[in-house]
Amino acid sequence: MEEPESFLPLPSATLHILVALRSGEKHGYAIMGDVESLSGGAVRMGPGTLYGSIKRMLADGTIEESAERPDAEIDDQRRRYYRLTGLGERVCAAELARLDALIRRAGSPEWARGRVPRLREA
Repeated sequence: MEEPESFLPLPSATLHILVALRSGEKHGYAIMGDVESLSGGAVRMGPGTLYGSIKRMLADGTIEESAERPDAEIDDQRRRYYRLTGLGERVCAAELARLDALIRRAGSPEWARGRVPRLREA
């Protein structure tokens, strides 16, 4: 079993997609909308970035395609839905923890005085 830390640090697009999928299965256009919404409009992911990232994430096992469709009668059959795998959930959590530690470290008084505190090993 791969360790989540072996994926870190994540590319920005990968992290945004993982975070968007934490709330459930989504198709590509919905992922793009969630990324923009979650970032307060600061990140607008284009289709090339999205689908290139999805292709890599499918290959590395952090997401998978879902066969289930929310409402098959009104849904476009060409849409592909994606969801996090267990590995994807662990990778997302590890990256969020890493970024949280970085933010806390950068905001510390030691950092402001030019002394860089070390991150504690988990």
